[in-house]
Amino acid sequence: MASPASSSALYSHLALSLSTLVIGYYLGVGRSLFSTKAKYEDEADDDSDLESEDGSVDLTDEQKANGDAKMNVLKAGLLEECKLVLLVRQDLKMDKGKIAAQCSHATLACYKSMLKSNPKLLKHWETIGQAKVALKCPSEEEMNRLEAQARSLGLCAKSIRDAGRTQVAAGSKTVLGIGPGPVKIVNEVTGHLKLL
Repeated sequence: MASPASSSALYSHLALSLSTLVIGYYLGVGRSLFSTKAKYEDEADDDSDLESEDGSVDLTDEQKANGDAKMNVLKAGLLEECKLVLLVRQDLKMDKGKIAAQCSHATLACYKSMLKSNPKLLKHWETIGQAKVALKCPSEEEMNRLEAQARSLGLCAKSIRDAGRTQVAAGSKTVLGIGPGPVKIVNEVTGHLKLL
């Protein structure tokens, strides 16, 4: 059995090692470990071909065709929560299977867009658990309004239009994906909506 003095020394050594690791990481990364505020990049990163000198994203031809606006690249603090929200239109009365398929399309569309436009934030979201939340959206008009609001805040916003092979008319907007992005900013857009 170890003596109390040697146990105390072991705990002190472990605490010192952990503190040194945290401080070293903090200095190496150059970020605050406890930031909970989303930030916009002030200048372009050297490793991104998509960002211009003003910190905004140069869009791909596909993004321009989809009507995406040139936007600032969002950043999240090291421990900041991020999420992807999926807004499901309630006026279409889609069954559960249809909703699941449409949410999958929206998730993939947001992922692919973020992979090009903001891979650092996407990786952060993946690292902290890939939170996804499905919410009720009453109508297409509300969906369009929220999509515009999300884009104005620099969030990825992708709406899914149905092919019309099963339950809804061709071209109907079924689901809007917003994010992944910092929870505080996403909630500015969707905080008033109820869970699906």
